Amino acid sequence: MTLDERQARAILEKALRFSRADACTVRLNGFKGGNIRYARNTVTTAGTRENTSLGVTSHFGKRAGSASINELDDAAIERVVRRSEELARLAPEDPEAMELLGPQTYAPGAGWAQATADISPAYRADVAAAGIMPAKQRDCVAAGYFEDSAGFTSMLNSKGLFGYYRSTGIDFSLTVRTNDDTGSGYVTRDFNDVGKFDAASASRIALEKAVASRNAKALEPGKYTVVLEPEASVELIQDMMGFDARNADEGRSFLSAPGGGTRLGQKLVDERVTIYSDPMHPDVPASPWSGDGMPRKRTVWIEKGVVKNLSYSRFWAQKQGKTPLPGPANIIMEGGTESLEDLIRGTQRGILLTRTWYIRFVDPQTVLLTGLTRDGTFYIENGRILHAVKNFRFNESPVIMLNNVDALGRPERIRGNMIPPMRIRDFTFTSLSDAV
Repeated sequence: MTLDERQARAILEKALRFSRADACTVRLNGFKGGNIRYARNTVTTAGTRENTSLGVTSHFGKRAGSASINELDDAAIERVVRRSEELARLAPEDPEAMELLGPQTYAPGAGWAQATADISPAYRADVAAAGIMPAKQRDCVAAGYFEDSAGFTSMLNSKGLFGYYRSTGIDFSLTVRTNDDTGSGYVTRDFNDVGKFDAASASRIALEKAVASRNAKALEPGKYTVVLEPEASVELIQDMMGFDARNADEGRSFLSAPGGGTRLGQKLVDERVTIYSDPMHPDVPASPWSGDGMPRKRTVWIEKGVVKNLSYSRFWAQKQGKTPLPGPANIIMEGGTESLEDLIRGTQRGILLTRTWYIRFVDPQTVLLTGLTRDGTFYIENGRILHAVKNFRFNESPVIMLNNVDALGRPERIRGNMIPPMRIRDFTFTSLSDAV
């Protein structure tokens, strides 16, 4: 259920009136949405969901306890408040507990699109058909998932802090495989506004990759120039973007300086790399506050290759004499004006990676990662895609990767972030993978 600001506040205030704790925070969240799933060229599940939940955290000194419920009558609200108080009295003291924040000023929300909130079952069926029918015609099999949601989050505490934010969103992913099991293609899309989504054109990408990736040829592992689609690099970049000051101060991060301190102010990656976060970005809006209610604002993390900011929790900021700064709610990496096709045309010899997956840390302190390519890996020569190649296992650090930038394209939305396609030198492949 989606409540407006007035309705949400009335329920939050009612819950606070039941509180007997030294301090109390109440959160009310709600959503409604639907989904459709398909596999082997047929719809397998479809449905809608709707829920509203109330969460209460009670504090007695440095002790805290939380409880939640999805019933909103007076008796249920009082019951969940009492339960949180009971748990708080049993909890050990938290030596890092901070006083609740008082009233804050938040930027207005930018993540709502009524068209997304109004999506119908018929629209979801059309999305599935846009993947299934063309796949059948090309002797391929489609398996996809489409989900839409509209919801809100709100909070109120006993010191007067109040926040309300509503948002909508769609998430779409599709894998198409050839019936001879030698080719596979993938596409994913996510938007707040469904008006920006074209199911037919997105589905076509996965289909064309599947057909083109049949009968892949093996290449020797080694260091190659690669062209990374945003889906191939987004998880790698996310894994380096914690930028937590405490981890850096305590020597547990690639941002820790040898001998102590941090690498704030040092140039760590190519000067063409600038990364920031912004909850009000029109293409990737996000919640204007962090989990404890600190306001989020536009923050530059890397500017022209130089580390410009580290995130500080309220506790660590107090301990270090710094200003608290929430971590990024989204990642926006600046790029150029070229398209993915332009980057391919400018590649003398290299490999196009359309997706990476099964990524795991090898060494957190250097952000060395290992993972696999999948769903369309192609050999490029003289600016043209010549043929599909077998998948690789890679060992690579995004820090090293962003030092080996050869070219950046136009940023695209991927998983709530804006990431450009990239051409990277000396990307390290360590072995082949038989998986398609």
